Amino acid sequence: QVQLVGSGGGSVQPGGSLRLSCTASGLIFTINAMGWYRQAPGKQRELVATITRGDGSTNYADFVKGRFTISRDNAKNTVYLQMNSLKPEDTAIYYCNAKRHPAFGQYEYWGQGTQVTVSS
Repeated sequence: QVQLVGSGGGSVQPGGSLRLSCTASGLIFTINAMGWYRQAPGKQRELVATITRGDGSTNYADFVKGRFTISRDNAKNTVYLQMNSLKPEDTAIYYCNAKRHPAFGQYEYWGQGTQVTVSS
């Protein structure tokens, strides 16, 4: 099993910045990629950004390109999401996610979620 613990949410003004962190524990070697999804009230959960543990390949939603940066520190089993130029529409609960390598069977894990609020 894999456990995910996310942190770093908070309340900021438009244009501000936050950095989210997610640390994984357990069977880390089974994980192919980690990242962040978000869900606002009344909306579906959507992908924000992901990064592979192997080669560091990244994938971003179009609405965050140029503003958010995902990175990883494999030695710490941690991924980070640096969020700059935050907008009110970024307000959501952000969930850390991890996906297994296909060799270990399709499965994904979720963190507890951290609230990000952007308002003036």
